[in-house]
Amino acid sequence: MTLGQLSWQAGEWLRGAGPQSDTVISSRVRLARNLAGFPFVGSASRVQQNEVLQHCREQIVSGRLGEGMIWVELSKSPQLDRQLLLERHLISRQHAAAGDELPRAVAIGEDETLAIMVNEEDHLRIQALRSGMQLAEAFEQVNKVDDLLEQKLDFAFSPKFGYLTACPTNVGTGIRVSVMLHLPALRLTGEIEKVRRAARDMHLAVRGLFGEGSEALGDLYQVSNQTTLGRSEQEILIHFQESVVPQIVAYEQQARQALLRQRESQLDDKIWRAWAILTHARMIGSDEVLALLSHLRLGVNIGRINTVDITTINELFLLTQPGHLQKLRGDEMDPQTRRRARADLIRERLAKRH
Repeated sequence: MTLGQLSWQAGEWLRGAGPQSDTVISSRVRLARNLAGFPFVGSASRVQQNEVLQHCREQIVSGRLGEGMIWVELSKSPQLDRQLLLERHLISRQHAAAGDELPRAVAIGEDETLAIMVNEEDHLRIQALRSGMQLAEAFEQVNKVDDLLEQKLDFAFSPKFGYLTACPTNVGTGIRVSVMLHLPALRLTGEIEKVRRAARDMHLAVRGLFGEGSEALGDLYQVSNQTTLGRSEQEILIHFQESVVPQIVAYEQQARQALLRQRESQLDDKIWRAWAILTHARMIGSDEVLALLSHLRLGVNIGRINTVDITTINELFLLTQPGHLQKLRGDEMDPQTRRRARADLIRERLAKRH
């Protein structure tokens, strides 16, 4: 399997399945690991980084773990391919920006639920991604992969502190638990600050669509734990499953009901304006389309729109992004051409469902 064989439908994070998928877009569990005997990536020489890359490659692609996996060396990949992987949430923005020099790679599972970044901030970032509220399932998968790798690789570990990582906030279990949430009603009611306050109180981070430093495009927010030291993996997982996610989902559902009770006409206007623009525009930018698709997705979830399904909307969230759009059209395009191609694609897809 090659990178070119990745599905042109929505990736795992936008599949639109799984529990509470109207609000919880995806669940992710990521483990940070480093190899004993090597400096952290930021302190390692180019020779040492290459040694780590080759050593990890040998162990990842061999045996049971490597069956059906794609191995992509980012330094040998076109910028467009790196953009594609970023948009599918298979690599981070930092990893995508590796350029043509840094020895970095990613191993991707056939169904895109598993991705292992090599030489990002840590030597290994092992990620399991599931659609909807499936943190337990994601943890089970990533834990199995971690056990398999630990049989072959000597991880940097301290009996006192746990797994050693480049960033102090990851020291301990090295786990980062996060959920991607669609929160359009909280933004429309001006109550998204509720989420930020709750996050601060519970020592959580709230980030945008592509993680740290990014904006919440399409009303999509990532909520994750900030620290791992002194807390077990199960404690962090249970905290998310039983406290964090239910509280935020309840806020969003309350905001949707408030909009229907108090601002029904304004809400309908936003939803149907989004439909009108998306089905008639001849040019449209990527940020604008995410905002409009967010309103459309809300309209479907509250029963206002029945001319399109969530699967189609989720696919458009992804396929209208610059990397996917250019890959789909088979050519690199300037921004102006992309705006036209994006509008054409949206009209084609929505017309089929109308």
